Amino acid sequence: MPTANPRLNRDSWIDAALALLLQSGPDAVAVQPIARQLGTTKGSFYWHFSSRDDLLRATLTRWETAAGDDLIASVDARTADSGKKAEALVEEVTAGERPGELMLLAGTNHPDVAAAVERVARKRIDYLARQLRNSGLTPAAAQRRALLVYTAYLGYAVLAASAPGVLPDSARGRRALVSEVAELVLP
Repeated sequence: MPTANPRLNRDSWIDAALALLLQSGPDAVAVQPIARQLGTTKGSFYWHFSSRDDLLRATLTRWETAAGDDLIASVDARTADSGKKAEALVEEVTAGERPGELMLLAGTNHPDVAAAVERVARKRIDYLARQLRNSGLTPAAAQRRALLVYTAYLGYAVLAASAPGVLPDSARGRRALVSEVAELVLP
């Protein structure tokens, strides 16, 4: 039987739950397996969370921050040029391996997951639209193109998970693909 780790805290549970969430989807976020992984008991869980749904909501909040706010802040720090920011966001989400986002998309039958996925999608689309407006597009055109870019990203993510052999296999090839997408949507 595992012994309680005195240094475990709420963040330890959220970190472990986030790894499971992105690897196997929302149904994998379960108290007993995470307790075993952390080498502790369910009692530790109830010290930090009132329920499994409480843990899932905290985990989704952590993912939202990383996939939305932190990602956008990272892109903003790269350049002041709006066109380059739009391209950098596309590059960021397609260059990194994000198969976990597909797990979240597959879990949108859970209302908390659906809400988190929609909030992140809206943040990213709104950010892209803002950069496209700043690059000279009308608000309506910027919104349509931002949605087009996000749709292309989702298609890319599905291909990366299901048929990776059809995608460029080098960093140079991925950059060229991002550049082509940028040329299609930037004014």
